Amino acid sequence: MIARRRRLLGIALAVAALAALVAGAAAGRRGGPVDVRGAHVERLTIDSAAVGRKLRVRIVYPAGVAAGDGSERPLLVFLHGRGTSIDGYLGGPFFAALSRLGDRAPVVAFPSGGDHSYWHDRRDGAWGRYVIKEVIPRVQAHTGVDSARTALGGISMGGFGAFDLARLHRKAFCAVGGHSPALWTSADQTAPGAFDDAADFDRHDVIRAARRFAGQRVWIDAGDADPFQPGDRAFVAALRARGQHPSVHTAWSGGHDGDYWDAHWRDYLRFYGRALADCGS
Repeated sequence: MIARRRRLLGIALAVAALAALVAGAAAGRRGGPVDVRGAHVERLTIDSAAVGRKLRVRIVYPAGVAAGDGSERPLLVFLHGRGTSIDGYLGGPFFAALSRLGDRAPVVAFPSGGDHSYWHDRRDGAWGRYVIKEVIPRVQAHTGVDSARTALGGISMGGFGAFDLARLHRKAFCAVGGHSPALWTSADQTAPGAFDDAADFDRHDVIRAARRFAGQRVWIDAGDADPFQPGDRAFVAALRARGQHPSVHTAWSGGHDGDYWDAHWRDYLRFYGRALADCGS
């Protein structure tokens, strides 16, 4: 019975990963021009020593901010999901939500993280070091943002990566958000390719490391039909057991797909805008 349940869970997670891939690809194929609401997108390439390849970064400057002149604005680094293009999120819902923030809108960086890196140091590359030591310093210097105000977030695989990096580098971020984060309670439940092996999972078990989020502003959301709900609920319980008060939205209607995320960009960016505005206070 236990083995059968695990097989069913594995199938559900594989279906969820495929849905995320399809949703991301569909987002990149949406016809017609996108209303960027006065924002503009800049392309950057990082020749990464950490992972041994050249990787793209998309930088979004909100309306009223010239390229390289973001000294009055904070930075949001946003990590993409498995199999999803960084351009897949740059659609109308994102730009509309960014525009609504007005002067609170951060500069947003979307780095490439490979197909299934899960944003952590592993055998095929030091993906965590790439974000912390290469992406963030390069983007901060290139854009001229207020480097004392940085937040980290992500969707699915990126949500896991955001939590993993935030617990390892607590002082680097004013806030962290996981949107439909890919969280598991044990190594034998994980999707193929998410970790090198059980030892790799143990080194990056954010649920077990919940105490590391003390004092951080933490957001987590997931649709009520999301297959990662068990891991997400376990993470929330672990945070609360340690006296923390995350912003939790795990009862919203929806699944693990682009329609769900597009419906909540306004919620996501409003959280980051408020947290970054209060950073250090």
